[in-house]
Amino acid sequence: MAKTYLTTAKYMIKIKFDIDGVVEKEDIIGAVFGQSEGLLGDEMDLKELQQSGKLGRIEVTNKSEFGKTYGELMIPSSMNMPETALLAAAVESVEKVGPCDSKFDVLGITDVRLEKRASIKERAKLLLEKFKKDEMPNAVELADEIKESARELSVASYGNDKLACGPGIEKEEEIIVVEGRADVMNMLRNNIKNVIEMGGANISADVIELSKKKETTLFIDGDRGGELNSRKFMQLANVDYIAVAPDGKEVEELARKEILLSLKRKEMISEGKVERKPFAEERRHYSADERPHEQRRERFSPEGRRPPRQDSRGERSFGRERRPFAERTPRGPSRSFSRGADEGGRFHERAPYPQNNFQPQQAFAPVQASNPEESAKFRPLMDVLKGSMKARLFNPAMEEILSTDVRNILDALEKSHDVHAVVFDGIITKRLVDVAREKSVKYLVGIRKANIGDSKDVRALVF
Repeated sequence: MAKTYLTTAKYMIKIKFDIDGVVEKEDIIGAVFGQSEGLLGDEMDLKELQQSGKLGRIEVTNKSEFGKTYGELMIPSSMNMPETALLAAAVESVEKVGPCDSKFDVLGITDVRLEKRASIKERAKLLLEKFKKDEMPNAVELADEIKESARELSVASYGNDKLACGPGIEKEEEIIVVEGRADVMNMLRNNIKNVIEMGGANISADVIELSKKKETTLFIDGDRGGELNSRKFMQLANVDYIAVAPDGKEVEELARKEILLSLKRKEMISEGKVERKPFAEERRHYSADERPHEQRRERFSPEGRRPPRQDSRGERSFGRERRPFAERTPRGPSRSFSRGADEGGRFHERAPYPQNNFQPQQAFAPVQASNPEESAKFRPLMDVLKGSMKARLFNPAMEEILSTDVRNILDALEKSHDVHAVVFDGIITKRLVDVAREKSVKYLVGIRKANIGDSKDVRALVF
């Protein structure tokens, strides 16, 4: 095949010529370009077609004998078939080369891609043969891999809602609650089996009841959705610890190392707030004699130790593995120790250990008691709003002015007038108190109250 300068040539025009005289290649090419110029319009001009890449280099093979010249032209084309045929007919109309009479005949137009297809077909045969010979896996090894994968990904179901969970979740004393089925699959893939899903935003009643019977760790995604789901779950269920995936990642995409690190850094839920176990408290192991009497638990042996718990399969549950004693003490006000001690052996108190990823709410202040009149006025409203994440604004006559989501409460309050009370399913924060004071609001009623300082102008009540 003649050499072309096209990236992709679809067709090849083959033309035979007979010239009554002795001429050179330049004469033949010049005659073809000259006599076809303007014949089919500017769009089919040979020079324009070559410049636009629709036509390749014209190759000429010629020979002179007995005062005549004969040979062939090869013209590669990337145009469609009708345009290529029109171009071949135009070249065939050339009647003179220089002063000599000539005759051009089109021998045929061939599809270049047919040759490529044949070459591809032969290459594919060779590749398939090599793959069968060298790359096909052993049937026994493949079956073993499938069995192992099926063992690791054996997903069970729990409760009426058929929640995805690890096998034998009812027998586990500690469970890890994740958001969805994909999270459960990833945890099982990494050999962590005491795991169950909450059912996403629509939290199942089955997992709520299960959390009341077992020590529960909530493991959420490191995004806004995970934070919102955690808030709702913590209001409905009993949660002992909370763990958070790395910022911006979901539990279903974590590697084993990231899962273990997130669970190791889990936060303790104590008195309605999240507490980070201090560094020294995590590292220090007390002997049986050193432990305060009130920290001993009945389920520990007299020697101050407890044998490793095993599940029905003889495997240790992840929740108890590697946990120092300080994490197993009853929940209550935690103390933070520095890493070193002074000469007398006393540990220095310092600020809590820096938290990772999970940003807890402000520390909660003591609940402000309500009088019987306030309780009768606001408790029924709170019972209606419980778990709805909604807020309602009331005027002095206790007529509802506006209902909105809790996340929009500040904007709604700033745009409203003559607001007497705000009742909402959320936490009373310092910022909300400041805005309420500016709007002359008398009551803020929520489910919890942060350390808001002086709020004598606004009465903050918690039900």
